[in-house]
Amino acid sequence: MMVEPAVEIAMGPDRMIVTIDGPAGTGKSTVGRELAARLGLALLDTGAMYRAAAAIVLDQGIDPADEERVVEAVAKEDLHFDFSKDPPSMLCSGTPVDDRIREQDVTRLVSRVSAIAALRTHMVRKQRIVAHQHPRLVAEGRDQGSVVFPDADVKFYLEATPGERARRRAEQMRCAGQDVDERALRVEIEQRDNYDSTRAVGPLRCPEGATRLDTSELSFDEVVDELERIVRQRIAEQTPTRGDGGSRPGRGAEGAAGAGEG
Repeated sequence: MMVEPAVEIAMGPDRMIVTIDGPAGTGKSTVGRELAARLGLALLDTGAMYRAAAAIVLDQGIDPADEERVVEAVAKEDLHFDFSKDPPSMLCSGTPVDDRIREQDVTRLVSRVSAIAALRTHMVRKQRIVAHQHPRLVAEGRDQGSVVFPDADVKFYLEATPGERARRRAEQMRCAGQDVDERALRVEIEQRDNYDSTRAVGPLRCPEGATRLDTSELSFDEVVDELERIVRQRIAEQTPTRGDGGSRPGRGAEGAAGAGEG
């Protein structure tokens, strides 16, 4: 598919934050990755950070009810991204954990771990540090446009029916050679939606000013095309016409090897 050349992303000369929020299974990670690539922005997968926290809890045998110990363990592991990889690789103490954090035991625990208030405070701080280091960014998660970056330049909220999200997740698992019970997946997704949307800190909700998009009947390309169209429209509305045509964005500092939250 033809993709038009990147245009200058210039809501501010050195800043462009696009947020993508929504429940599990709406395609935020894959859509965010492609949108970032088309616009020449870095990608922040905040779900990977919370999944890494859940993996730490499991692998170290920590009781998730011991919130203080959970936060201490996660902080000690120094979670950060390697932005020299595409997509950025999630690191725990310098070791990639991209495969581990997608395993089913992590998926089952991540909502509970994500509800720990002190952990969310820690993660929000790290996510804002990422944005400071990589200010031209697509950030996806549950609370990016509502809590972490409420002043984002463009906000999206993706949604889809629980049945469609279960079907997509089941297809991913089958492609990975895993056995799957699609009905059980749907129940887990509905339970996770309820847990995420009712937790006291950083609940899942549509951010103020966000564009809602139901992806249930849309293909991957249709979703990314629509998000890209909206971002480019916002750019056209807010960027003054420049006689020299402006510069075009590249990865630049956003793709610097070894960059991370600190």
